[in-house]
Amino acid sequence: MAAATSAINHAAALCVLVADEAIAKLMSLPKPGAELVELHAMSYPMAHARESELHRDAHGRRHGGNSGDMRGSGNATTSAGDSDRHLEAARFAKQVAAELSRHFREKRFARLHLVAAPRFLGLLRQQLADDVAAVVEDEKAKDLTHLDAAALTAHLFPPPPKR
Repeated sequence: MAAATSAINHAAALCVLVADEAIAKLMSLPKPGAELVELHAMSYPMAHARESELHRDAHGRRHGGNSGDMRGSGNATTSAGDSDRHLEAARFAKQVAAELSRHFREKRFARLHLVAAPRFLGLLRQQLADDVAAVVEDEKAKDLTHLDAAALTAHLFPPPPKR
């Protein structure tokens, strides 16, 4: 019986996902007034890829840029950088959503706050499973991935003002 009770208490914990196109951290707030604790972290190296590493031709080949013909020189794919970066961010959002689903199925949280860079938050919303989306209590379109656990806790859950 004690194991079932602890699973229920653990599942009631509030979790916070802090993310951008390159980093996602799932953190738990074990109880009000406590500091956030990291449960799971993910990174996506392609978010830091140079533009030239993202450009591909119609056959999926990367453009070299140093060949003598004009195909690799940029005119046809110069504007492709934004769409390539968007596709990479969408891939990462799908991976993050899958991890959230896994953690939810394992009853690691019952309530979720999403804190993400604005564009990434939109991509993440599109990928969330219905059961995970149903437990999202709050969203903040802000990139706070650079904050440590203490600063993040203070920013998201400030102590009540003293009277």
